[in-house]
Amino acid sequence: MTIMRWFKENVWAAAAITLLRIYVGWQWIDAGWHKLSGGFDAGGFLKGAVGKPVADHATNAVLFPNFTYFLEHFALPNVKVINVMIPLGEFLIGLGLILGGLTLTAAFFGMMLNFMFLMAGTVSTNPWLLLLGFIVFTAGANAGRFGIDAYLLPLLRKGWTKLTRKTGTGNGGALNGKVLPH
Repeated sequence: MTIMRWFKENVWAAAAITLLRIYVGWQWIDAGWHKLSGGFDAGGFLKGAVGKPVADHATNAVLFPNFTYFLEHFALPNVKVINVMIPLGEFLIGLGLILGGLTLTAAFFGMMLNFMFLMAGTVSTNPWLLLLGFIVFTAGANAGRFGIDAYLLPLLRKGWTKLTRKTGTGNGGALNGKVLPH
C-alpha cells in the first residue's frame, strides 16, 4: 500500500487527520467568532495592503499586482460586504472542519483565505494554517471519515448520480442524452 493510499484510506490516518482537522477548525472558528462579535472592519487593513503592497526588497516591484488591483478596485469599494464575508467565512470554515461536514470544501476555502492574507502582506499564523489545511485537504474523503461527511458524501453522490441520469448529462450512465440501463 502506498503512503498516499494509506493516508487517504486508513482508519488510523483518518483518526490523526480528525484531530488535526479539529485543531485547524478551532483556529478558524475562533478567529471568525472574534470578528463577528467584535465589530470587525477590514477598511484599515485593505487600505494598508493597497498603500504598501508586498514588494520585492531589492527592486520595490509589487509582487502581486493583480491582487493589489483586486483589493483596490473591488474589496475596498465593497468593504461592507467584505466585513461580513471574512468573519462569516472564517466561522463557517471552522465549523465545517470541526464537524467534518464538507471538509474538503472548508479546507479549500481556508487555504484560499490564507493565501489572500499572505498576498496582502499578513504573515501571522497563515503559513502554519496553510500547511495544516493542505494536509487535511490532501487526505481527501478520509479527512471527514469521522464527521458529518461520513453520512453526507454518500447522499451527495447518490443525488448527483440521480441528477445526471435524469438530465442525460455527465457520465452518470448517459450516452448522447439517452440513459443506459445498469
